[in-house]
This record gives sequence, structure tokens and C-alpha cells, in this order.
Amino acid sequence: MKLLSLIGLSFILLLIFSNTSYAHCDGEDGPVVTSARKALDEKNVNLVLIWVQKKDEVEIRDAYNKALSVRYLNPAAKELADKYFFETVVRIHRMGEGAPFTGVKPAGFNNDISVLTADKTLETNSPEELYALLTRKIESGLHEKFEEVKALQNYDKNDVDAGRRFISAYVNFLHYAEGIYKTAAVTEISHEHAEKHAE
Repeated sequence: MKLLSLIGLSFILLLIFSNTSYAHCDGEDGPVVTSARKALDEKNVNLVLIWVQKKDEVEIRDAYNKALSVRYLNPAAKELADKYFFETVVRIHRMGEGAPFTGVKPAGFNNDISVLTADKTLETNSPEELYALLTRKIESGLHEKFEEVKALQNYDKNDVDAGRRFISAYVNFLHYAEGIYKTAAVTEISHEHAEKHAE
């Protein structure tokens, strides 16, 4: 269980630093837009600059100043200015990660239990719930694939189709285990991510 908990931790990092997980940052209620909104409300662009690379600061500052200069004219101007700034920040953030920009998604669009639980760990200051969620999923997947291989391994050696079914299950089992093991190397991705933003 201890080993699976460590694997679970690597999955936390994978969720945070893989390109797929950055879809979480596309939402109106996601961390990027939340930071952008605070930057405008508190008139402090530094609150959002952490989400983009250093080389993109000028573009973000320019968009920030434009939005700030018109958002207090009237409610319609505020809505347009905020939308422009949010889309700019999310687009540049995703571009910095090599991910496509497909617009800012409505609040609540991402209901992936793993992402929501990962965020919750930071609020509760405890990863235990996420450990439990991920280790249950890993144990379940390994058990299912292991049992499938065991059930097929004693096939009639003259039944080629049965042998192929065994090989398919065997390869699937090995690839699943390999994928989990390789995920442990995601700590290197997290380090690279931090370096990219510090450049």
C-alpha cells in the first residue's frame, strides 16, 4: 500500500504537469482565470504573471493595462475587458505549455474527480483523499488485468486464436504496469515546468 501511495503521488504530479491536465486551467473557475480576475480587481498584475513565462510578460502587461483602462467605464465594458484579458492569459499560458487554446470554458466544465480531488488536497493541506482515490484505481486496474492474463494463460497450445487472446491480455498487463512505473519519472517534468516559467 505504501508503494501504491507513492505511485499515487506521482499521478498527482502527472495531473498537474501534463498537457492534458492543463484543460483544468481553461475554466472560468480555474486557477488561471481566478488569478487573472484577482489581478484586475486588486490592480496587481503580478498575481497573474506567475502563470506565464517570463518572455510573455510584456504581452500580458499590455493586455492587463488595456483591460484595466476601460473596465470601469460601465458594466458592459467591464465584461468585455475582463473576457479579453482572461482569454489572453489562458491562451498565452497554454501556448507556453505547447497546448492549443480552445477558448475559456464555462465554470464547472471540468468534473474529473482526480483533478478536483487534487485541488482539494491543497485546500485541506492533506493528500490522503487523493492517495486513496488513486491507489484504489491502480489496484483495481492491476487486479483486473492480472486476473485476465491468469485466466487465459493455460490455453490449448494448438489453439492459435486462444494464444493470441492470451498475448493480447499479457501485453496489455505489461503496458499498464510499465505506464504506472514510468509515471514516477514525472518529477523531472515538474522540474522542467518550473524552469520554463523561471526563464
